[in-house]
Amino acid sequence: MMKGIYCLLIRLENNCKINVGKIGIIEFKSGFYIYVGSALNSLDARLKRHTRKEKRIFWHIDYLLKNAKIIDIIYAKTTERIECKIAELLFNNLKPIPNFGSSDCKCKSHLFYSDDLEKIINTAINAFRKLKLRQYRFHI
Repeated sequence: MMKGIYCLLIRLENNCKINVGKIGIIEFKSGFYIYVGSALNSLDARLKRHTRKEKRIFWHIDYLLKNAKIIDIIYAKTTERIECKIAELLFNNLKPIPNFGSSDCKCKSHLFYSDDLEKIINTAINAFRKLKLRQYRFHI
């Protein structure tokens, strides 16, 4: 079973307010988001779950994905717990959404915003490279 980390690249067409479980209501601007996650059990199953429309709401990202669309996924095969290192590198270059996706770690966020898709993609690829991870794309 493949294990790894991933970044979901997400497009939100319209501004909206979303009640994100225990976090509460968050105002999301239209544009592009990138979410950092890990799957140290089955990466393939996790990515397929994220791309399904019908699913039980479980993670913070599930609330956003009810209103937005995944447009690309960048991932790396690894058994190391390094999603927080990726999030830290994204934090330095993109706008974080406070407390999103980081309830089980000390990160300020695992979701980041930009109105520039190319900036998000390049920031993610550079983060993977900086950690010497070979990145792949998941076909949606």
